[in-house]
Amino acid sequence: MTDLLQFDFMRIALALAVLIGLTAPAVGTFIVQRRLALLGDGIGHIALTGIGLGLLTSTSPVLGALVVSVLGAVVIEVLRARSRTGGDVALALLFYGGLAGGVLLTNMQGGGANLQSYLFGSIVSVTLEDLYVVAALSVAVLAVVVLFGRELFLLCQDEEVARASGLPTRLLSLLIAVTAAVTVVIAMRAIGLLLVSALMVVPVAAAQQVTRGFRDTMLAAMGIGVLSAVAGLVASFESDLPPGPSIVLLALAVFVALVLVRSIGGSLSRRRRPGRTLPSGADEATAEAEVHT
Repeated sequence: MTDLLQFDFMRIALALAVLIGLTAPAVGTFIVQRRLALLGDGIGHIALTGIGLGLLTSTSPVLGALVVSVLGAVVIEVLRARSRTGGDVALALLFYGGLAGGVLLTNMQGGGANLQSYLFGSIVSVTLEDLYVVAALSVAVLAVVVLFGRELFLLCQDEEVARASGLPTRLLSLLIAVTAAVTVVIAMRAIGLLLVSALMVVPVAAAQQVTRGFRDTMLAAMGIGVLSAVAGLVASFESDLPPGPSIVLLALAVFVALVLVRSIGGSLSRRRRPGRTLPSGADEATAEAEVHT
């Protein structure tokens, strides 16, 4: 690990990995709770159009992605709430439109090679200026989570109850969508737009295997996110592998491990119920019948 810190680009990359590991699962917890797991993936494809605009106009691709992603997130939420088109259909329409627009604009500029780093991530190419931008956006996203966490939780649990409680549900829904869009832009340089949704969803799914409360799930997901991002980055550096896929596969490995732990723990708890003794010679079927009697 000390060898990695000798390189400036790795110190920047590790700081970026920590920021992404904290931010993406924090927002992802609300997205998963609201059953919009593919929202990050859809916004990621919309961001391609912003990147294409940035490359075509010789301005900042990150700024272009941020603006277009936020606008796309707002459109998705408006279509979901006000039109007969379902949320998944609206997401699909913008999903394909953003992908096509991004590829077309990038080819017009002749920057196909530049687009690769945004599609699949290039964390080691992040500059100090990029890190400052990501840090500012991460602070903004985490501030939203802290300040409006309770209201967003009520909305994700039951929108009708939240509306009856007097909460501005439409505004809060827009806040979730916009926060997800900002998170996509934060993570795209490290994970890549095609994989960014994974770091918003997989750590949350892994945390749900070992936690029960919403806050505990979020904190555990953030811990898993940081672990996956940092360990995946280190593994990619040591093995000369792309960092984005390494981070995502490590997060998936944590999910599988926790699923197995939960499964084994559940089996043991059913066999060792306190205060119950099985009759001599009872087989497994008899034991299960006795437990459920």
